[in-house]
Amino acid sequence: MEQILINSTREEARAAILEDGILKDIFIERTCARGLVGNVYYGQVVRVLPGMQSAFLDVGLERTAFLHIAEIEGARQETGGYRPIESMLHEGQRLMVQVSKDPIGTKGARLTTTISLAGRKLVYLPNDSHIGVSQRIDDEELREQLRALLTQIRPPEEKGGFIIRTSAEEGATEEEFRADMTYLAHLWQEIQQSAREAKGPTLLYEDLSLPQRILRDLVHEETASIEVDSPEAFEALERFARQFVPVAEGRLHLYKGETPLFELYSIDTEIGKALGRRVDLKSGGYLVFDQTEAMTTIDVNTGAYVGKRDFSDTVFKTNLEAAQVIARQLRLRNLGGIIIVDFIDMAKDEHREAVLGELRRAVAHDRTKMTVSGFNELGLVAMTRKRTRESLAHVLCEVCPVCGGRGEVKTARTVCYDILREIVRLAKQYQDMKEFRILASQTVIDLLLEEESQALELLQQSVEKPILLEVENAYTQEEWDVILA
Repeated sequence: MEQILINSTREEARAAILEDGILKDIFIERTCARGLVGNVYYGQVVRVLPGMQSAFLDVGLERTAFLHIAEIEGARQETGGYRPIESMLHEGQRLMVQVSKDPIGTKGARLTTTISLAGRKLVYLPNDSHIGVSQRIDDEELREQLRALLTQIRPPEEKGGFIIRTSAEEGATEEEFRADMTYLAHLWQEIQQSAREAKGPTLLYEDLSLPQRILRDLVHEETASIEVDSPEAFEALERFARQFVPVAEGRLHLYKGETPLFELYSIDTEIGKALGRRVDLKSGGYLVFDQTEAMTTIDVNTGAYVGKRDFSDTVFKTNLEAAQVIARQLRLRNLGGIIIVDFIDMAKDEHREAVLGELRRAVAHDRTKMTVSGFNELGLVAMTRKRTRESLAHVLCEVCPVCGGRGEVKTARTVCYDILREIVRLAKQYQDMKEFRILASQTVIDLLLEEESQALELLQQSVEKPILLEVENAYTQEEWDVILA
């Protein structure tokens, strides 16, 4: 049984997907930082880079956006290569583009000139004429039936193309296809009109809000209920469902309980766990997640789990459970890019194949494109997961101001020795000073007064100047200053 929980406020919208009561996915969108994927802009080329075969465009965002030659319609030649980007774009040129990937870190948004507008059952391609079917629909007979139905009812004057979405797999009627085509054609006309009236880089079309996208993309026949805790959001979703997502109408419910909706289902607790470095397994083992700019590493450990038989059985059971939890955590944390999993070493080939098979089955339910390699010679499994938006940690957290993201801070003793060395250096450089005053945290000052008091006294004798100590409560353990007087 699948449930959808929507927590909506003026500042933030959150949606949780539960399967049999277990949190499988979490989506968060803040009003001040809405995702850009799907937005259509009228942009202006500010720089063309022939060496990279790419260009940067001003679309009205904080940073310029990136457009690669492979994302420009009409750039591919019959030979399989691409036309030079400098023959297609020039500085100052204006064109309509769509965001294919949100800005991540210091990188600007990625763009494409292939415009696509999503409906309930169809994706409209106004500049393409072909009819395609989602790759996730793997029943060949059904694929041909859906393609034939859409080809039959497409208006003769329609020049654009369509992709039949995965949601059509559960049954798409002629009326639903027609409703989507009418809505998407009208939407495209509005976008074109806005582009004609635009005087500079501007937003032409903004994708639906998170709750509306959840209804459009994720509600299906197996969705048992959709609980919404905001009356305003509930009314807006009811209107949206009535017009575009009839399957959601009878499943929408306004939650009126006194206990907050996410607290009732322990969603906030699960989010807190998904932000942690360590994830405990039911068997007693645990996983350790380390996320960096280049990749994410996952280490599997047996922990307190010793098993009831031999050690190889213990390792196998832990790795099997880890494979399932890893797939779930990748979705919850929304981790993308290269992912390296260090399973506990297994001596038996059949155990390795079973764990790898379990991992592939578990990630097969992920809506984000993934690839999983086999065990390499070091016993590691490499995976890739398409990165389309910021990870959960990047959305909810920021770099620690104390450690700067290292996850560790210098010990108080290390800081003490840094200060003592600095005083030696300053004493040689400024010989006419009368005294030195050390500003540092309480921990560092305490150590200088106690265990390192002898070293401090010897230093005073060496530099022949008094050294005064002063606690600065605003300083972290690594922060300090030496004041010359």
